[in-house]
Amino acid sequence: MLKRWISALVLFAIVFTVTWFGDPVFSILIALVAAVAAAEFYGMRGLPRRHPLTVLGLIGVLAFIGVSHIDCSYAKPAITAAVALPLIWLLLRPPARDSAFKLAWALTGVIYIGWMLSHFIPLRELAGGRDWVLLAVFTNIATDSAAFFVGSAWGRHRLAPRISAGKTWEGSVAGFIAAIGTAVLMVSVLPQLDSIPYWQAVVLGALIGFFTHVGDLTESMFKRSAGVKDSGTLVPGHGGILDRLDSILFTGVVTYYYLIFVVI
Repeated sequence: MLKRWISALVLFAIVFTVTWFGDPVFSILIALVAAVAAAEFYGMRGLPRRHPLTVLGLIGVLAFIGVSHIDCSYAKPAITAAVALPLIWLLLRPPARDSAFKLAWALTGVIYIGWMLSHFIPLRELAGGRDWVLLAVFTNIATDSAAFFVGSAWGRHRLAPRISAGKTWEGSVAGFIAAIGTAVLMVSVLPQLDSIPYWQAVVLGALIGFFTHVGDLTESMFKRSAGVKDSGTLVPGHGGILDRLDSILFTGVVTYYYLIFVVI
């Protein structure tokens, strides 16, 4: 437990500092985290880091991070390349029964990590983007922490036993409440968000709380499919970077689109 707390505090300090100062360090951190998470994702299925599909997947992930600085229309060629390049490589190889599965896993990693995580770039570039990123991250952490501690202490009813035996309804409800409370608190204390109505903070907090659990369960589904407990060992007490990133992937997406379609 001590390792878990120390790792969480170190990661939080890094994210807070980088978010506060913005680019170029913010984008560099996003790209680095995305690359490591993608390598872990492909490694869960036994693909070595130098395997062509891993390399092409990493290129696709970083392409999404890169084009997010330019224009959303550039996502189309990025997606096209992410599909075409692994497919061409597989076509040049001897026919194999698992070719379709390998292609699907490679493309899933690009979309799941690259496309999802890239939303933090335009989110940080919005007016008040620094505070919106902090709200998203703080709310996500509060949701995860409340769900973990309440679920560990009082959890009795399994949320999704076929996917993750550790998730409980008690922890999920606690995380959902924590998400709403944290979002309201962040709107109250962050200077660039003080004009946001509290009802919007409640709605956004509820969305983050819901999709935090979706993100957790999604990665648990991938790990169960791959037959592994953790995505890696890079973060003491947590597992891999992807284990810590799973719910954040969805948090950035829901925050960005809520702002685009509702707030702005």
